Amino acid sequence: MTGSQNNKKSFRILVSGRVQGIGYRYSAVRAAGKHHVFGWVRNNVDGSVELECEGDAKDMDDFIGWIKVGPPGARVTSVEIREKPYQGFYSRFVVEY
Repeated sequence: MTGSQNNKKSFRILVSGRVQGIGYRYSAVRAAGKHHVFGWVRNNVDGSVELECEGDAKDMDDFIGWIKVGPPGARVTSVEIREKPYQGFYSRFVVEY
């Protein structure tokens, strides 16, 4: 899963819908591990979930596909994705509070 810096992507993502109170964040941690993605996920006070994530482009595509659906019980109505310059800052994926 290693690649050159050119093949690396970084995103800030905002997910809206029924995404709090159903285990979205902890499921995101598991999905990130499966897809070799690093960064963080947190709940926002407005009921959305926010993620900052980075990894290989293919892994990021697969993870974003998961984000758009979420775990059982989620109802994702909107996903806003903003690409950021890749920094290689994260070494794991965690829940932030």
